[in-house]
Amino acid sequence: MSKRRVYHVTPAEDGDWKVKERGAKRAVRVLEDKTDALKLAKDLAKKANLGQAIVHGKDGVIQTEHTYGQDPEKTKG
Repeated sequence: MSKRRVYHVTPAEDGDWKVKERGAKRAVRVLEDKTDALKLAKDLAKKANLGQAIVHGKDGVIQTEHTYGQDPEKTKG
């Protein structure tokens, strides 16, 4: 089973937006616009067998999550 690749969109200290893979020391990319950062994170997550893009607000609180691929857990909803 493949491991889920998770990308976080978070605010950078200078007002830009970072796209960073979970567990990585450095950002994949830093962009000026949150919309562009979200698009990049979603594109990266879609390319992974199991991927997820998690979007944080300026306060650091998670706003939305986008999950792609087969969900490994089978639970009734």
